This record gives sequence, C-alpha cells and structure tokens, in this order.
Amino acid sequence: MLNIQKNVKLSEYSTFKIGGEAKEFVEVKNEKEFLEAINYAKENNLKFFILGGGSNVLFDDRGFEGIIIKISAPSPRRAQQGGPALGWQDTSLEFWAGYSLSSLVNFARGNDLTGLEWAVGIPGTIGGAVRGNAGAFGGVMADVIAEVKAYDTSELKVVNYELRNCDFGYRDSIFKKNPGLVIVSAKIKLEKGDKEKIKEKMKEILKKRSIKQPKDWTGSAGSFFKNPIVEDEKLRKSFEKETGNKAIENRVSAGWLIKEAGLKGEKFGNISVSDTNANFLINSGSGTMEEVLMAASIIKQKIRDKFGIELQEEAKIVYY
Repeated sequence: MLNIQKNVKLSEYSTFKIGGEAKEFVEVKNEKEFLEAINYAKENNLKFFILGGGSNVLFDDRGFEGIIIKISAPSPRRAQQGGPALGWQDTSLEFWAGYSLSSLVNFARGNDLTGLEWAVGIPGTIGGAVRGNAGAFGGVMADVIAEVKAYDTSELKVVNYELRNCDFGYRDSIFKKNPGLVIVSAKIKLEKGDKEKIKEKMKEILKKRSIKQPKDWTGSAGSFFKNPIVEDEKLRKSFEKETGNKAIENRVSAGWLIKEAGLKGEKFGNISVSDTNANFLINSGSGTMEEVLMAASIIKQKIRDKFGIELQEEAKIVYY
C-alpha cells in the first residue's frame, strides 16, 4: 500500500534547498508502486510531478498543488539481494530509474565495464540522467543507451523506446519534450574494459571535476544554464584558448560566458554566482525561487547585451 504523505517540505528533497510544501507526496521504489501512484493521481484528479534525486530542479516557494511522486532506489538490503541491476547479461544491463547514476557507475566499475567513466561524480538518478541526456567530459547517456522503458501517462501503458526513437539531443530527449512519458528503467550497453584503466580514468575525471565545480552541491541545482551554441568564431576561439576545451558542436561553456560578463561571485540577495564555476547558482540557506529567477533574469540580460546570446535554463523549474 502506498504511503501518501501530506504537506511535505520540498526544500528537503532538492539540492537547491528551496521550495514550499507539496500538497501530497509519495515515494515509490519499484514499477508496481510507481503505477499505483500514477493511478492514484489520475483517480483523484491531481496534477503530478515525477522527482528523482532532487538535483537540477527548482521548486516554487508556494509549494506544489498536487502530488510529488519521488522515484527512489529500494532499501540497501533489497538492492543487495540481486545487485542493483534488474537484468544483466555480459555487457548489457537494465536499471530501475530510481537508482542513482553513481550506483550504475560503481556497478560498471566493479564489473570491469567501460563507457561510463565520464559520469563519475554526477549526482541524480538514472531516470533523470536519461531524460536530460546528461553528459560530461565528452560523454553522454545517449552513447550507452540501448533501450528505455517508459510509462505513457496519457495512454496509460508501458512503451519501450529503442535508442533511435529516444530523440536524444543536447540535454534533451523525447522524454523531456513529452512530460507525459515517465522513464521506468533503462537498458545500458557497455563494453568490457581493463579494471585499472577504468579506475585511472575515473580518478582523472574526478580531479578535473574538483577543479571545475564546487565541492559541495548543497544549495545548488548544478549547472543552471545550458551551454549555448555560439556562432561568433572569434568568441569560440577565445573560449578554446583560455580554457583549453573544444567548442564541441560550436557550444561554449555558459559558465565561461557568465565569468566573461563579470558576474562570477556576484550576489543577488541570498543567491550568489559560484566563484568556482559561474554556471552554479548558490543558495546561502534562505534563498527563494523568486531570488533565483531574478538572478537568472539579470544574468541572461547581461549575456544578451554583451554577446548577443540567449541563455536557456537547464534546471527544471516546477511551479505551484
């Protein structure tokens, strides 16, 4: 039976530590519970939002007038009974959407599977990573996806999407374009690798991550803006020269642009631009959604005025 909770503080379920109370809240740890929660929302005419690990999301200060369905991993004991993978054969494995991306990375490393080293240190769930086609250091989820199992909340049925039908793009997918499609699990295809090389590559990426990102994500949603496509070749070359990074697909780091606009370390009430990575907005502890949106608006205006570039939010904004 589902444990439906009332008036739950959403600030406790977001790395941004911002948000009012959800009218109703339920945590689901497997497909059966998930389907029960969706049916409950439908039967009670409640709008719903599917929550993963709580990173990359900004909740309304007023809360959420509906039900939050949080997809979580089973308890450690249940997870250990067969390992976290729902199915595993050679280099192919299937994971429930509620497991953390780090659990998938650790599983791959422990079984000498390569292809996910780039994801080490990224927070959030597998479902969220697939939905937003998470990526870093030249790798993305689309590189390792074989198939995604999703629930169509409008048709009330489970649908399997092969890679070619997932419509993956930069921080995008068919699941992000269609909020009614909720990821249930993902089949991952990796390759056999050398244990020591896998470990060494992960160490190298963690070192790079520690330099480029704040050590503690508490009070932040991670990268707040998507890296934009920059048509100005001179600006792209300046970015590549200063950072040593390639402008892949002509995309330039949003954090670099924000820094170049002189906003690194800038404060907007209780929200500040990180002095480590300017694409991270930091909540000092009493920040509000209104302050975040104000900061984002000012940043976007500055970038528009200086470079003629329109930044787009990567973080999901969930209104009341």
